Amino acid sequence: MSWAAAIGWACVSATDTLSRPAESGQRTIPVRNPRTGKVDFDLPVTPPEEIRLKAERLRQNQRAWAAQPLEARLGVMQRWLGEVAKRANAIAEADAEDTGGCHTSYLQGFITMANIKGWLEDAADALERASFHGPSRAMPQVEVRSQLVPYPLIGVISPWNAPMMLALLDAVPALFAGSAVLLKPSEVTPRFIEPLFESVAAVPELADVFDYVMGDGEAGKALIDQVDLVCFTGSVPTGRKIAVHCAERLIPCFLELGGKDPAIVTASADLDRATTSVLRGAVHANGMVCFSVERIYVADAIHDAFVQMLVEKAQKVRLNSDDPKAGHIHPFTFAPQAQIVERHLADAIAKGATILTGGKVEEINGGLYMRPTVLTGVTHDMLVMQEETFGPIMPVMRYTDTAEAIRLANDTIFGLTASVIAGSEEEALPIASQVNAGAVFIQDTFLTFGKNRTIGTNSFGASGLGGSRTGPESILRFVRRKALMTQHGPVADIMDDHHLGKGAA
Repeated sequence: MSWAAAIGWACVSATDTLSRPAESGQRTIPVRNPRTGKVDFDLPVTPPEEIRLKAERLRQNQRAWAAQPLEARLGVMQRWLGEVAKRANAIAEADAEDTGGCHTSYLQGFITMANIKGWLEDAADALERASFHGPSRAMPQVEVRSQLVPYPLIGVISPWNAPMMLALLDAVPALFAGSAVLLKPSEVTPRFIEPLFESVAAVPELADVFDYVMGDGEAGKALIDQVDLVCFTGSVPTGRKIAVHCAERLIPCFLELGGKDPAIVTASADLDRATTSVLRGAVHANGMVCFSVERIYVADAIHDAFVQMLVEKAQKVRLNSDDPKAGHIHPFTFAPQAQIVERHLADAIAKGATILTGGKVEEINGGLYMRPTVLTGVTHDMLVMQEETFGPIMPVMRYTDTAEAIRLANDTIFGLTASVIAGSEEEALPIASQVNAGAVFIQDTFLTFGKNRTIGTNSFGASGLGGSRTGPESILRFVRRKALMTQHGPVADIMDDHHLGKGAA
């Protein structure tokens, strides 16, 4: 498979997309409904020439967008917030149809509103803090002014898990910064585009600088060829290829490439709290979240009791096959992902692991489901402890002392997030400080939303590349900082250069 064919898939590897010509002659991609298993949507593929023309139009319009005072852009974005609010329910339904009915999908309209509202409050301060006006510390007679110049055109390639949220996590601050944005959603989950861009179309100034293209990896590659900066969420192999392509063009890229996130549970931890936290952190959204708990290390003294309680709670989790809004776990959004999970489980069983609950893909009304799955007897030579599984899987491994727990947690190529649950924060903090991850959740799991407007972080290992996509400073990814320097003293004379350095001893 070519790297371009792989761009469409996010967070895991996948196979090529089948496509077919439409009656109009335009190539289309059949899109499967994860609830029914049926193809019910034909995605028209944007031809390369149309991608080029869209990029050209956005570039032209971006000049006026960036030239406006920030207050004017804030006003436009405030109006967009109102248009999103009008369509919050339609956005939620489209995202839920894309994903199979994840609980988070039904909140997407409100999450989008919170994203825009947050930047309405934070953008001015974040950009102001990055600015400077004053004398040079090295040459006090030189006055220095900074200028923040937005990259003209940002390309965003979004994944099939949490498709709208992760697309707008990059697109929204880029627009506030003064850039234009060209978005390509995953061909697996493209339905959210229609209601989203209905809201964009209602704000003409925004529609001038925010557009989308449709398609698979070939469309993604064509997009990269036209933009000035790329934001990508997806798998490590595809991320590497995108990074190489961006390097060939000498443009920056910001990559979030998944995780194999560990949770350490110490002997003093409250079992009820720990099992509740780990269960949600592992199976929320069917475990198809980059910061889902995928490895669980439990102190030997409480291992058996922890596993017993975790199994009891896991067995009470309900599928949403009968009612998308009522269950806790939705189907696999992307059908081949179920095969990857099955492969990881088969490898673990062959190497000595035991499945205590769950562990089977169930086809219900065409959708592919798996109940929360607890494994014991796992080791680090198993795929389920090495590769991103992206399913409702909870492999539990015992450890003897804190040093071993930290070593096991750090024994990975990934370093996105981690969790430490202990009897007290004082016990957990020293452990958390030694775990190699961009964010470590203490006394809980799945806290990544807590840093969105608060602090930026950097991933370790292969989990990402580039500046943070959270925290107020994340908007600075989309600007270049210039220095405008005025000489207020006498100018240097080249005829005096030979005197430099004399008398120094």
